[in-house]
Amino acid sequence: MLRKRKYYSLFFILMIACHFLMAQSTVTGEIKDTAIVPSANSPVIVGKIEITGNKKTKESIILREIPFKSGQTYSLKELVEKFETARRQLMNTTLFNSVIVAAKNIEGNKIDVSVEVKERWYLFPVPVFKPIDRNLNQWLVEQNASLDRVNYGIKLYYNNVSGKNDKLKLGLINGYTKQLSLSYDRLYIDARLKWGFKFSFAAGKNREINYNTINDKQVFLKDENNYVRNFTNANAELTYRKAIKTRHSFGISYAAEGIKDTIVSLNPSYFKSGRNSISFPGIYYNMTYYDLDYIPYPTKGYAAQVSISKNGFNNIIDLWQLHVKGSGTWPLSAKTFLNLNVYGGIKLPFKQPYFNQRFLGYGDVFMQGFEYFVIDGVAGGYLKTTVTRELLNFAIKTPAGKKGREAQRIPFRIFGKVFGNSGYVHAQQPGQNSLSNKMLYSGGFGIDILTFYDVTFKLEYSFNSLGQNGLFLHRKTIF
Repeated sequence: MLRKRKYYSLFFILMIACHFLMAQSTVTGEIKDTAIVPSANSPVIVGKIEITGNKKTKESIILREIPFKSGQTYSLKELVEKFETARRQLMNTTLFNSVIVAAKNIEGNKIDVSVEVKERWYLFPVPVFKPIDRNLNQWLVEQNASLDRVNYGIKLYYNNVSGKNDKLKLGLINGYTKQLSLSYDRLYIDARLKWGFKFSFAAGKNREINYNTINDKQVFLKDENNYVRNFTNANAELTYRKAIKTRHSFGISYAAEGIKDTIVSLNPSYFKSGRNSISFPGIYYNMTYYDLDYIPYPTKGYAAQVSISKNGFNNIIDLWQLHVKGSGTWPLSAKTFLNLNVYGGIKLPFKQPYFNQRFLGYGDVFMQGFEYFVIDGVAGGYLKTTVTRELLNFAIKTPAGKKGREAQRIPFRIFGKVFGNSGYVHAQQPGQNSLSNKMLYSGGFGIDILTFYDVTFKLEYSFNSLGQNGLFLHRKTIF
């Protein structure tokens, strides 16, 4: 990949040099015979930046991602490199299917720049059929693909609502969980495009609840006639993005949850002091950093997330949390990549009710090969190492549809990989669980499939330090 990009850069420099040689007079239209072919280090001035293809997206949103401005001076080589940086950063906004940044007109040592984008679809009403278990394998194998453990309904995703890369989500869910959810994320609310705002709300109830962990497996109670859990969550945050790579979020939150007395009798420490309901405010700070060639599936670069939060301000709920994630990807050859992925977290004070002890195996914080387990605790982390190689890269052409409309191409990239994990979780009171307070190891091999709209599927065969092995399915995230 690096070698290809080097060749592409040399090619662009050569093409721009040819434009200089063939530059035409704006008055007579004749070819200038006095034009001088510049070297890679020759200074050039950025002229007009012309943006095309943005039917919905505001020009200011596109210009913010471009690392150069009209009137600035660079060497020819630097400018060509910034073309690629601009293309990469615009693709990472997830607003476009394709981006082309190139020199357009050349007059003397001034270069006009063309930015051509193809926008995505922004409005998606999506039917929901989703097992509630932590991963697909647990639902298929341990729950026998029970339809009672499925959420169904509809979610409306409306991206780029105002043309400023804002996102609106509305969810109406039935089945295992009855839930209403609403969120709105606007990256920029000021003229300088640095400050943003986000809020979300969700309320729902369940007939089943995970009330304990025994033998490192979730234990559930279900009531066919009554709801055993109800919840409400809300949060509002300000975001700050001074430049391109780093985003800061400062937020306040509110959570309320209630459970049936039956749950309290089965696990008096579900909440603190045998309570059957809690409500508490919270504050938090999040930082995200992305310096990647392609965020949905990077082959080069670094990413990090840091989260600090405080939930509750009394002896009913008193929880400080720190979570850190990091990812680094390095090309080993044109199609082979090394990735290191690290996670660490701590919860203080260590003595927490069951409600606050979830650690590994929940959400995207898990170790490959331990998908059938959860590991509760208050401190720990893992290191994941993966070597990936691109095997196939192709696109399937769809019918053109209406007359005059260009046929769409559905891209596919297929990667093969081998991986290894190591991790540890500290539990103050492990109870009837054996995977905490010990080193854990796993490894395996698999394939990743990257396709339309950044969707990635992972098919993995894993082995763990318990002597177990199996085939697992996942959706890809960079962490």
